[in-house]
Amino acid sequence: MNTRSITAVAFVASAMSAQAGGLDRSGQPVGVIFEDGNVVEFTFGFTEPSVDGTDLATGAPIGNVGDNFNTASIAAKYQFNEKLSFAFIIDEPYGSDVTYPGSRLTTSLGETSAIVDSTAYTALARYQFDDNWSVHGGARYQQISANITLGGGAYGPLNGYNADFSQNGEWGYVIGAAYERPEIALRIALTYNSEITHDLDTVETNVPVFGTVTSVTEVTAPESLNLDFQTGIAQDTLLFGSVRYARYSDTIVSPTGFDRVGGPTTTGDSLSDLEDSTDFEIGIGRRFNEKWSGSVAIGYESDGDDDLVSPLAPTNGATYITLGAQYNVNEKVTISGGIRYTELGDAFPETGTPDTARGDFSDNSAISAGFKIAYKF
Repeated sequence: MNTRSITAVAFVASAMSAQAGGLDRSGQPVGVIFEDGNVVEFTFGFTEPSVDGTDLATGAPIGNVGDNFNTASIAAKYQFNEKLSFAFIIDEPYGSDVTYPGSRLTTSLGETSAIVDSTAYTALARYQFDDNWSVHGGARYQQISANITLGGGAYGPLNGYNADFSQNGEWGYVIGAAYERPEIALRIALTYNSEITHDLDTVETNVPVFGTVTSVTEVTAPESLNLDFQTGIAQDTLLFGSVRYARYSDTIVSPTGFDRVGGPTTTGDSLSDLEDSTDFEIGIGRRFNEKWSGSVAIGYESDGDDDLVSPLAPTNGATYITLGAQYNVNEKVTISGGIRYTELGDAFPETGTPDTARGDFSDNSAISAGFKIAYKF
């Protein structure tokens, strides 16, 4: 059974993300550590969301709030000996590019925006006890920055509020284990990514009563658990899939000025409103000949308890289908590519206490495309 050469066609799940659970962009993959021999991989993805709605106060349309975005990653793996290997991964684990069109003076949510950028550097080692069992783990250094604006009449006295969070880097860790049966291309790998707490220098402007506030905001990037599996099901045919859980309920963004707007006894207010997410994917890969392989996968990204969501993330769950292909240029170079269509779940952006729906976002979608170049040495 020759299925090893088609496993890379599943890469598009990490190369192309369209409003995945929480702020997920890359899914924090570690698959390169399981590649044969020594390899360097470069992955690039592009996503074009179409996320528009209706202002419930005025009935006016809300134009596309989802800005196009790119993702990129670099990974390298070196096999020291039969037992020990090492990998280094640079990726963008989290992100957001949401901007509401229109003036904050004449619309409910105009000029509201959330821009989040991140970069992670992960160093991993893997030790194989035998052909079946192995463990992997290492350290991750992660950088995050963000800028959030609340705009429009729906925010009342907070209309025009802005918080700028300067970039901060902190350490976390990764640990996991895998079971394999090479003769049938079976692999089940479980990987835990620790939470990482950042202290972000913060400047808030247009804060009611307080004006400009300078402080440090503690923000926790969520812990997560990835389960990845694959197995040969026929000659040159591979079944693969994944489950990812991320504890986004621990991601609280509560800068000093925003937290105190309601008075000195009001604490715990958060600019974010994220729920824990569980995302699933399953697909089939097929090797057609010595040069070409292909894959198809479907996925589901969990929705929240109800359709009321933060205006900073105006979708609720998603379903998608991904088509991928791989071409073996020669024994050292492989090129993979793919396209994904995502249907984004309907949602109602809300503000206020009690929660009041301000917009209706329905029938939205995103198109993603990506490629990967792998070089074996």
